[in-house]
Amino acid sequence: MKEDTSSLKHLGQPKAEPNYDNPSVEILDTFPNPYPDRSYTIQFMTREFTSLCPVTGQPDFATIEINYIPCKLCIESKSLKLYLLAYRQHGSFVETITNKILDDLVQACEPAWMEIKADFVARGGIRMNVRAVRQGNSGKENG
Repeated sequence: MKEDTSSLKHLGQPKAEPNYDNPSVEILDTFPNPYPDRSYTIQFMTREFTSLCPVTGQPDFATIEINYIPCKLCIESKSLKLYLLAYRQHGSFVETITNKILDDLVQACEPAWMEIKADFVARGGIRMNVRAVRQGNSGKENG
């Protein structure tokens, strides 16, 4: 089966130009789900996520786990890497970051189901873990 890669902007390019302060859904590339009639889960995980506290400017480090059941589209991994890099110098609270990632990925690929798990490294003795879930294309959310 030949894959349709015509919509991809980043994969196959000799050098990606990362953006470190403007996470945007426009960074994300998708491709047609090769098995749209089958329910299966895709998982992405990175232990190298970094953003900034919007008040102190101190870095926040996290493990980000993305789980989703695709419908018509799948997220291309190189563009996802560039999207997540765009948080590196971006100042925002961890709750906002987790929910923005969910909103942007849902907008990009309209999955049947998606969950974002953000496990932030302890700072000041307090560790934060944030979960955000989108159920189906209906827009119903549970967290």
